[in-house]
Amino acid sequence: MTQMAKALLVDDRRENLMALEAILQGLRVQSVAVESGEAALKQLLVDDFAVILLDAQMPDMDGFETASHIKRRERTRHVPIIFLTAADRDAQLALRGYSVGAVDYLTKPFDPWVLRAKVSVFVDLWVKTRQLATQSEAVREREAQCRSLTDAVDEATALLRSDAPDARDRAVELLEQARWDTVS
Repeated sequence: MTQMAKALLVDDRRENLMALEAILQGLRVQSVAVESGEAALKQLLVDDFAVILLDAQMPDMDGFETASHIKRRERTRHVPIIFLTAADRDAQLALRGYSVGAVDYLTKPFDPWVLRAKVSVFVDLWVKTRQLATQSEAVREREAQCRSLTDAVDEATALLRSDAPDARDRAVELLEQARWDTVS
């Protein structure tokens, strides 16, 4: 069973977090709400997220600084960040958001259906990436099993071609062990 995708919601105003949670209601994503950049960075140490919705303007550590920290960490550098802000009067803020690694920059008021659609895309990508990783691991395991069986067959063949008196018994034993190892 695959783990449910999570969205990290970061805003210093509780009412904004509640509104974001309501907007995302019904999507295949679990919302995790925090009220500061520091809390977001701590949450990113313990959870994996499909997307981060980040308020640009917060006291102490603003969204831009938070995003910079997120993008510097190996574990979180590929998590998409969507900035949300009420400050739409300065186009430089959007450019600043993109320069610290945001995939989008939405100004309030924004269309909640557009935000839902954007979050859905990143959730789908996250789920598909997880599925591919699981399938890739299964393929690697099967390839290792095939290599092990091939090596055992080669070794058994060499034994059978030798003049050793118990070559047949040893070859059968070797193949049985290899078959047992790949089944268990």
